[in-house]
Amino acid sequence: MGEPMVRRLLQAGYSVTVWNRTLSKAQVLCVAGASVASTLVEAVDGADVIISMLEAGPVVQQVMQQAMPGMADGALWIDMSSTKQAEAQQFHATLQAAGLRFIDAPVSGGVGGAQAGSLAIMAGGNPDDYAQVETLLTAMGRPTLVGPAGSGQVAKLCNQLIVGATLNIVAEALLLAQAAGADATAVRAAIRGGFAESRILEVHGQRMLERNFVAGGQVKSQIKDLHNVLAAAEAAKLALPVTELVTQRYETLADTHPTADHAAALLALEALNPGQRLGREPDRF
Repeated sequence: MGEPMVRRLLQAGYSVTVWNRTLSKAQVLCVAGASVASTLVEAVDGADVIISMLEAGPVVQQVMQQAMPGMADGALWIDMSSTKQAEAQQFHATLQAAGLRFIDAPVSGGVGGAQAGSLAIMAGGNPDDYAQVETLLTAMGRPTLVGPAGSGQVAKLCNQLIVGATLNIVAEALLLAQAAGADATAVRAAIRGGFAESRILEVHGQRMLERNFVAGGQVKSQIKDLHNVLAAAEAAKLALPVTELVTQRYETLADTHPTADHAAALLALEALNPGQRLGREPDRF
């Protein structure tokens, strides 16, 4: 995700210094016009804005702690990773105590959205800080300020909740269509454009029919996000029974297909229905 996001910033005319824990991943951006830092402190030195795109909250925390000694007074850190709400709030508190600023701005849209500059960007932070970087964020997608620090992660979790649940429902609909004697491909085409239309039905419905589980978003990432949804619900004293069920379905794939695309919800459903298999194509991973 980070590489195409950097390319969008460079195309928009921003001066970007890049750093990656695996240096070779940063070096490929030299040709596009980025400067490559060999160390994290070198990367943040003199920067007005620091953007992180990392695997999970603990990694963000580690990188942030290493970078803070080299950050300029008043610098603004934008974390575009997907973390827990409580982690984002802690990042905000840590930076604020050091005279620094923070926005959590997770994204939705995948690598394709990053390449096209069409990411949905959900930002949480101070309105004045957001106003400073709204144009910068627009180079990568469609940003929206959704509340104070931590709110961006809440919005991302709401997004992932809808995505994860819908993936499972699309799998159930297509398998039901076939099992009941209809042409699942034709059923999908028939309901496109109606109230059931969605990007999940469009993109992942087709993936399921083709049995294409080559990773875009991964099962393990979906599980992480759903656990974060449940953690946020617990903190808000909410019961989310459908989310709990969807999480359980993905967890059945954790050992066998952790890196498969999250369209592999179909595989979890088929395991509940021995003898039922959507289509005739071989599985692709």
